Amino acid sequence: MPADKNKFLRTTEKDSHYRHLEKMKVTELLLNINKEDHTVPRIIRKNISSVEALTKIVIRKMKAGGRLFYIGAGTSGRLGIVDASECPPTYGIAHGRVIGLIAGGDSAIRKAVEFAEDSELQGWLDLKKYKVSKKDVVIGIAASGTTPYVVGALKKCVEHKITTGCIVCNKNSPVASFADYPVEIITGPEFVTGSTRMKAGTAQKLVLNMISTSVMIKLGRVKDNKMVDMQLTNNKLVNRGERMIMEELKIPAAKAQALLKKHGSVRNVIKNYKP
Repeated sequence: MPADKNKFLRTTEKDSHYRHLEKMKVTELLLNINKEDHTVPRIIRKNISSVEALTKIVIRKMKAGGRLFYIGAGTSGRLGIVDASECPPTYGIAHGRVIGLIAGGDSAIRKAVEFAEDSELQGWLDLKKYKVSKKDVVIGIAASGTTPYVVGALKKCVEHKITTGCIVCNKNSPVASFADYPVEIITGPEFVTGSTRMKAGTAQKLVLNMISTSVMIKLGRVKDNKMVDMQLTNNKLVNRGERMIMEELKIPAAKAQALLKKHGSVRNVIKNYKP
């Protein structure tokens, strides 16, 4: 870790453009937060090429049987876990193909674990529990780009020739220095100084959505614009599946319902349907 860690915090820790927030009316607070949020998609748009490079290598590795790991601490770690956990129910991909890891373990998802992110060794130890290998891609998520838990994990991945990427919100950070495919989304000062769960978190969430959605589409988990492999885990999804079948096969609701119950997924219904 470079001695002058603070030089990497010049944007995410820079003083807010707004002063005396406690004196603002609620309407002012909401409008100003919204104003700042509007800047995030435009900044991401300027960095599409780096997001594309990372997405393409994930697609290639996963098509060859590899896995995608997200690793982070705090808000960044939670965002990775949210994205990873949504892939199986949304796209029917097997559990364990997209894995989210957070400093402090699962208990840190709900409650911050003090100093968990400060260990440079623990991130690599957590990855080793899953037998991470050269087949996989590990994406470090850290707004500051300095989180020791993430830095140490990516550094070890590089030593073991495991493909790495990152999503950070500062330029030339330690995390990015160990990423083969760095994504640097410089969102600037937060509305509340240093509160990177705001714009930085929004940027990370949007980029994660872009990567995982594109990967799942290219892995064949979407037909036209429909989630044909979604897991039917509640009535809303069952009803959605029935509507998809009705639209695709031009059949009445009762028949769609019966076919979905028989075959268990929208894809299987469409694949096995005989008029």
